Amino acid sequence: MNSKAERKEKALQCFADDLHCSQSVLAAFSEECGITEEQAFRLGSCFGSGMRRGNVCGACTGALMVLGLIYGETCAGDKEGRRRTNALNDLMMDRFSEANGSCLCNELLGCDIRTPEGKQYARDHHLFTEFCPKMVASAMDILEEILSAREEA
Repeated sequence: MNSKAERKEKALQCFADDLHCSQSVLAAFSEECGITEEQAFRLGSCFGSGMRRGNVCGACTGALMVLGLIYGETCAGDKEGRRRTNALNDLMMDRFSEANGSCLCNELLGCDIRTPEGKQYARDHHLFTEFCPKMVASAMDILEEILSAREEA
């Protein structure tokens, strides 16, 4: 098992290597989730930039995928799994929003990345290279806190 620092470093390196924020967070936990890094990259590939629409930040979405893979429902009718993952989903999204002001990509970036003007604004202001890594780091920190609290309980 990798340490918290190693996982965070891996997520930030994946993002620096031009992977989506969602892929980066999930890949950092691939071993703990019982999937390969390649599977993490594939699974997270459609969730970057708020599913390319500025919706929920991909870093937050990647963290939600980790929580689902570790604690999610295992079959139809798994009411305890549903209850558990609903609570973890709310906790992750609430903490991410509290820490960053929102969990929505467009709100975090201050522009609408669905438009050419919004994408250009984000590029001109280096948001993808300077701001987004902070969101990856934040998602990793919050996810680690949630996982640690569950381990201690």
